[in-house]
Amino acid sequence: VTAAMVLGGCFGACISNGFDMAAAFLVLLYEYSPPFYISVIALCFIVTAAMVLGRFGFDVPVILRSSDDTDPLLNIPEKRMVQVKNPFALDIGSTAGSVTGGVGLRPYCLESCVLTCYWGCTAQSLQAALQCHQFNVRINTPQRFEEALNSDYQHSQTFFIDKEDTQERLCQLPDDLGITDFGLLPRSHYPLVALLTLAEPEARELYEIAANVTVIHVPDDKYRLSSRILYHYILTASGNVYDLKQLYMSADGKDWSGVSGPPSGETVEGRGEENPEEPQSEAGTDPETEGDGETGLDCVVCQYAPVNRVLLPCRHTCVCDGCVSRFRHCPVCRAFVMESFALSPPSTEEEEVGRE
Repeated sequence: VTAAMVLGGCFGACISNGFDMAAAFLVLLYEYSPPFYISVIALCFIVTAAMVLGRFGFDVPVILRSSDDTDPLLNIPEKRMVQVKNPFALDIGSTAGSVTGGVGLRPYCLESCVLTCYWGCTAQSLQAALQCHQFNVRINTPQRFEEALNSDYQHSQTFFIDKEDTQERLCQLPDDLGITDFGLLPRSHYPLVALLTLAEPEARELYEIAANVTVIHVPDDKYRLSSRILYHYILTASGNVYDLKQLYMSADGKDWSGVSGPPSGETVEGRGEENPEEPQSEAGTDPETEGDGETGLDCVVCQYAPVNRVLLPCRHTCVCDGCVSRFRHCPVCRAFVMESFALSPPSTEEEEVGRE
């Protein structure tokens, strides 16, 4: 009733002045009518939408797109790889290891080799030995490695490995040493360092890789973490030292996380060099590849071509040669892809799929 009386008074006053009546009517709508707000907001939205569509058309502005949806300005850089045959590989045995009970090691060698195990080697001595290989004496025998270590270890064992012998060897500390642990964390000693070298001098001339150094954690009373490989180095005849890194890839549902032999995937990183040529071992002879180069996995993007590309620096192995150039971020972890390399040269069929 009150609103009707106010409206009636306003209409009577507007007879004499049409402009005053229109102004008063708009003021009343503004104060008493919620649809007025809705109308104004809808009008503003329509005007804004018309301006955006007039500027960009019906395409989405580039600033609103995902970085992977845009056309790549440059291809992902190809990391230079050198194919090298690796005669060594080492795996931890299936049985649970300990400092007091020992640990099983299973070698994979293409030639007759010597497996030497060093217990209680200090981290400082090991790093000094690796630097000695780079800048001084090339390490290709256990004697040279011990000289580079300055005999800074607590016990050593030596095993002769025949060609393609995969029998597990038990590496164990003598009971009379009385060693049950290597102290609390952080430690200055590695529990076990395994060295693989070629036994025959003639075989050393056939391979670029001269030695294989594996740092292994063995559980004890102070630190019960299960046995695993901590570091894996390959030493070349030219004086380079490469740090093998695990590739993140599945293998038909099998767990190769602790394997450093042929079944697992690993890549290498150089030590102390600028732009080193990174060795990529031939298929079936090194942890770099698996089997004959066929991983048996499909690309996570196209779900058709086999996985053949390792993305760096995240080391996810999940895309094929055709899809690697379509992404700036890893499809698995979304990390920015700096460069990539191929596990094996792409076949003609894969190249055609990539061009399509």
